[in-house]
Amino acid sequence: MTNEGRKRLVLTAEQMRNVFGMNDKHIRKIEDKLGVTVTVRDGEIVIRGEEEAAESAGIIIKRLCALSEKGEDVEEQAVDYAISIGEEEKGSKEPADSNLLADMKSDLICHTITGKPIAPKTLGQKKYVDAIRDHMITFGLGPAGTGKTYLAMAMAITAFQREEVSRIILTRPAIEAGEKLGFLPGDLQSKVDPYLRPLYDALYQIMGAERFNANMEKGLIEVAPLAYMRGRTLDSAYIILDEAQNTTPAQMKMFLTRIGFGSKVIVTGDASQKDLAPGSQSGLDVAQAVLRGIDDIAVCNLTSKDVVRHPLVQKIVKAYEDYEKKEAARSQRHKNNDRKKGRLRI
Repeated sequence: MTNEGRKRLVLTAEQMRNVFGMNDKHIRKIEDKLGVTVTVRDGEIVIRGEEEAAESAGIIIKRLCALSEKGEDVEEQAVDYAISIGEEEKGSKEPADSNLLADMKSDLICHTITGKPIAPKTLGQKKYVDAIRDHMITFGLGPAGTGKTYLAMAMAITAFQREEVSRIILTRPAIEAGEKLGFLPGDLQSKVDPYLRPLYDALYQIMGAERFNANMEKGLIEVAPLAYMRGRTLDSAYIILDEAQNTTPAQMKMFLTRIGFGSKVIVTGDASQKDLAPGSQSGLDVAQAVLRGIDDIAVCNLTSKDVVRHPLVQKIVKAYEDYEKKEAARSQRHKNNDRKKGRLRI
């Protein structure tokens, strides 16, 4: 038998408009996910349902209200994330922080060229940004859509504009996916540009094409394949290595030993999207094992909960994570069975 609960909250008209969403889609999602009913009467909302669920729904709505009070539009992604945090907090004895989402979003990094604020949207992203601020080298690991590269670029551009560093260097390995680079048309730059396009896109969006091109002509911003880093020492620079899962151990060692005084390094990668030849070892995997425990090096693991693209992307990433875990468990069972059979034969 369940305990029926009832929670009452008073919202302003603006909070109600923002939190409920167009055609009440946000509040309906909360109702469906938590199994509660939300009704409105004279500016007061009443949440009915199982006691724990009603309490959780109240906390979620308070967090979305606090986000609205910061001048933020309450988007579907924020609602999904507020619900997922609520699920994680079930059974916790710690008091719920109603300002959790608002405080996180207030950690402004910079604005895009169109004025859109760039700030962490999940707790995982907040830890990632804090790690970048506090460490000389930060590894940002996780699936597509978690903001690994975009947030790193925002941090680099902000540091450059504040003159904390004198230049930005962006690099990624140029892995051949089906076609040999030598057989592609054009000069070397046109051959490697497709591999670097995501970095250009982020720079254009945050800095603007005109300022980016001006700084690139002066040599203050460099976007280049990883091979170009060999033999250099990089002082007073913000250095980002993207798609690091596609490096070899030798390439990763070469890259990490380029770091000079006054520099900051961010290494991003997704271990589930390797394009290396079958059987090849990833430099990213080796680096995590070798560098574990060294001061001033941070490793941040982002998950499907930190995906900030379309909600469907989060579901796709989660589905693949679940599938890969099942396949790994199945493979381990087969290995264990093979070992048992081998022992029985002996």
